[in-house]
Parts: sequence; C-alpha cells; structure tokens
Amino acid sequence: MKAQFFKYLDRIRSSFWFLPSVMALGTVGFALFTVRLDETLTADWLLSLDWVYGGGAEGASAVLQTIAGSMITIAGVVFSLTLVALSLASQQFGPRMLRNFMRDTTNQLVLGTFIATFLYCLLVLRTIRRAEDTLFVPHLSVTFGLLFALTSLWVLIYFIHHVSVSIQADEIVARVGRELRDAIAQRFADQFRAVDGKEVPAATDLSLPESFERESVAIAAEEDGYVHLVEDDALLALAEKHDAVIQVTHRAGHYVVAGSPLARVWPADRAAKDGLGDRVNAAFVVGNQRTPGQDVEFAVQQLVEIAVRALSPGVNDPFTAIACIDRLSSALYCLAHREMPSAHRLDEQHRLRVVLQPLSFAGITDLALNQIRQHAGRSAAVTIRLLEALEVVASGICRDGDVEILQRHADMIARGARDSLPEENDRQAVNDRYDAVVDELRRTRRRVTPPGE
Repeated sequence: MKAQFFKYLDRIRSSFWFLPSVMALGTVGFALFTVRLDETLTADWLLSLDWVYGGGAEGASAVLQTIAGSMITIAGVVFSLTLVALSLASQQFGPRMLRNFMRDTTNQLVLGTFIATFLYCLLVLRTIRRAEDTLFVPHLSVTFGLLFALTSLWVLIYFIHHVSVSIQADEIVARVGRELRDAIAQRFADQFRAVDGKEVPAATDLSLPESFERESVAIAAEEDGYVHLVEDDALLALAEKHDAVIQVTHRAGHYVVAGSPLARVWPADRAAKDGLGDRVNAAFVVGNQRTPGQDVEFAVQQLVEIAVRALSPGVNDPFTAIACIDRLSSALYCLAHREMPSAHRLDEQHRLRVVLQPLSFAGITDLALNQIRQHAGRSAAVTIRLLEALEVVASGICRDGDVEILQRHADMIARGARDSLPEENDRQAVNDRYDAVVDELRRTRRRVTPPGE
C-alpha cells in the first residue's frame, strides 16, 4: 500500500548508506563512459585541448593514486566528524535528535562525494597500460579525476562549515521548528477538510450505530511499535467494500502492543470476510520509533525535550528554552487559525464509514506548554516568555473554545510564578505580563464569539 511505500522512503532518507551508494553506482557508470571516450577519441586530438591532462602513464598513475588515497582518508575524517556531531547532539539535546542529523542530506552527499571520487580513481587507474605496444593513458578520465578532487576539497570546506552550524542550539531548534510548521501545514487545512484535502461531505448523523459496542469486533495489532501512518483512504475503501463501519483506536504516534485492539469493525461478521483483519493491519505503518509524517505531536515533543533539558539544573540554559518556546508559539499560532481535521470519513452516499482518533488544539497546547511550565520553576525569564507566547497565540485564535484553553494555561503559569519566584519584582513582572495576556484573550473572545451569545 501507499503507506508502506512512505515507510520505506522514510527509512531510506534516514540512512547513511543509500545516497552514497547511489553516487558510487553512478560513478561506476561515469568512469566506464569516460574511459570509453578515451578509447574512441584520438590521443592527439585530446592533447590539443589545453584543459586536458597531458602527462604520461606514470604521471597519470601517480595522480590517480594520490587522489584515491587522500579521498579515502578524508572520507574517514568526515565519518569521524559526523559521529562526533551525533554524539554531541545526543548528549545535549536528546537521543531523538539523532534522526534529524541522519536525515540531513548534506552529510550524506559529502560522504558520497568522497567515496565516489575514490571509486572513480580506482576504476580509471586499472585501465592505464604501460607496455610500449599497448600504451594507453586515459587523458580525459584523469582530467575528470582532477576535477572531482578539486570539487571534493570545496565540499570538505563546506562540510566543516555545515557541521559547525548544524550543532548550534538555535540552528537545531529552528530546524525542528520548521519541521513542525511543515507538519501542521500538511496535516491541518485552512478550512474544514479531510486529511487528503477533499471537502468532508455533510451527513445527518455522525454518531456510531447504537449496537456498535455489542456487535463490533476488535481487530488485533499484528506487531508492537509506534504508529507512523494511518492510511484512512484504504480504510474507507475497505469499509465501503464490506458495508461496514471501522473505528480506529490509535492514531499516529501511539504505541500499539501486538494482540491489542487496533480498530473495531461493525458488524462483527464482516471482519471474517476476505481477510479484512489483515487488510486493516496493512493500513497501519508501525515502526520502532516515532516519525513526524502524520505525528504532529512528535515534533512538539522534540522541542519540549530540548527545552526541558536546557532547564535542568545540570545545564541551566534558559536561552535555549526560550528559543524553543518561540518556535512552539509560532506553531501554535499557525494551528490556532486552522481547523482540526475531521475524525469522520464518509462514503459517496454520506454514510459514516470510518472514525479516526482526532487531534485537538487543547491536546497539542497541553503537550507544548505543560512540561516547560513545570520545569521553568524559578526562572522568571522563561515564565515571562511563556506568557508572551500565549499572548501571541491568542491573537491568532479563530475558535471560541480555544480562548478558555489559553486562559487555563495563563492561570497555571501565573499561579506557579507566585509560588516559585522569591523576588517581588519578578512576581510583579509576571503579573504584568499575565494581565496583558488576559486583555488579549478578552479582545479575542469578543472577536470570535458569534453575535447574540
């Protein structure tokens, strides 16, 4: 199914071997092509070109051997630097940050460049013949080898710069923040739409059948792991084909235990037909770790983890925590004026077929703010920035119910500051910012509340 394809695509993107392997295979074909050109074109014509290597067999061998030896050495250095960056990221920002570094295309391209150049030189080197009667020097191929060597040197310089930038706290936070914004843009539409972007058809009744609890049967999960994707289109097609109703009990990011209920099918007799249970399981992609594809909460948790680590007594880095709060406020602001995706999937006759586990603005907001608020403790700067973030998010709210959610968080932050901050001036600064949040929420409530209510 489509979901399985995306699962394997994500694994490939997160691997260090795929892109370098593709580049190495491409180099093999290019080396054979350039050597073939050398065999086809006359040596006199090639040597008439000023930019083509014009040395003899011994010189060509020495050049290619030098390039090949240096490239494999630099490839080892690049691999060592990458491991150092991964180690630093894991220790300072958490082990879940490793996936972001492994998905970095630049690191994969750099490693592939040096391996490809090394392999190219080896393949061309084996074609050089020194015997007088069969003398052959691949002038054009050696020229390309020199060009690849110069390119590799530039790539090495860029890689050092890239690693130096990529391990900076603000850069890591910004990268995760962009990933979160992209996930929100893909998962939540500006209007009330289904996950696939199609309008959700109207229905007179979106409730489950009255006999659903009695006459439905559970579909057991076939493996343990975290749900990566739920292919709701496939579930809708299955429900239409079998004239059934499917209730999904897990969403992306949830951990499922093999043998536990993954979904429920009504009526129960439909589940035994045509291997419906296996087909339902095939609509779920399960893996060993969470991924941000459909799991918006995963990217939120990454920012929260960085902030909580920064606020720990051993690190005590409120500036990194503030940077995380800024990115979370940007994401929540984007989410505040978007509709939550419908949990219901209807067929063409507007009959309920699939019920998914919904996401809510309240749940994502709690996930984003609760742990940071709990660990902010005696940090007035972090507490004030949390309230400033709520003020920003409040200005983007389009639903009346979301006002109460932000009001609840503002109240908890203010109470925590009164209990934790020993300095009166700090408490007053927090109260002033709390009053600003309350004023903004009051204006927002007037703006989003329908007339007459």
